[in-house]
Amino acid sequence: MLHTLKDFSLRAGSLLAILALSACGNLSQVTGQGTTDKPVWPDPAHASFTNGSYPNLDSLRLVGNGMTKDQIYSLLGRPHFSEGFAGVREWDYLFHFRTSNGDETCQYKILYDKDMLARSFLWKPAACADVLNGQKPAAPATFALSSDVLFGFDSAVLTTKGRVAVDRIANQLRQRNDASVTVVGYTDRLGSEPYNQALSQRRADTVRLTLVNDGVEPGRVSAVGKGESAPLVQCNNGKQSELIACLAPNRRVEIVASGSH
Repeated sequence: MLHTLKDFSLRAGSLLAILALSACGNLSQVTGQGTTDKPVWPDPAHASFTNGSYPNLDSLRLVGNGMTKDQIYSLLGRPHFSEGFAGVREWDYLFHFRTSNGDETCQYKILYDKDMLARSFLWKPAACADVLNGQKPAAPATFALSSDVLFGFDSAVLTTKGRVAVDRIANQLRQRNDASVTVVGYTDRLGSEPYNQALSQRRADTVRLTLVNDGVEPGRVSAVGKGESAPLVQCNNGKQSELIACLAPNRRVEIVASGSH
């Protein structure tokens, strides 16, 4: 009898521990009002609903403030990630939408208040909210420039032609409504890897600063150097001059604009 009670006590303790953990499954710090200042998005690769789903837009448009979990479940189905079982005030979905440019993938987050009523509805990227207005999410724009045009050999100072090229792109970015602009610098494989990494970062920083000076909001623009990674071409060793010319496409700066305010 004592052994049976002991086993029951252990099992009950394990169950309570599981329930306690499941009640703390929120990814973000959700307030009692169903809001968060810093939403945390799950990795799409970890979706429990494999590969996400293609939602019914009419059902998605019916989701609104003050709805219960049962009401949202009837419209969208179960959440696509395993945040927990009980007491969870954050549901995440992985949605795909058909567009003329192919499928667009978006993450959708619903936050619940302390009474388990839906209060906040978030998208990643933010432009995905446009699908509810009959618009497709804006496709990212990429501007690629040869670093040989932008910079002199072994330099992070813009050439005259390089300044003109970046000014032209800045003008286009000011006319767009992108949430973020990322400047990515690359080098070829000549030289040491640490040196190439540092050079690519300096060049990306220079382009970023020029965009900001040209009127692109500083909070929207970031810069990253990726050194000799992601080469566009592979070249055999040969004469130095021929090798440098062959590797030219790898020496580049890319400016990627995506999302919307």
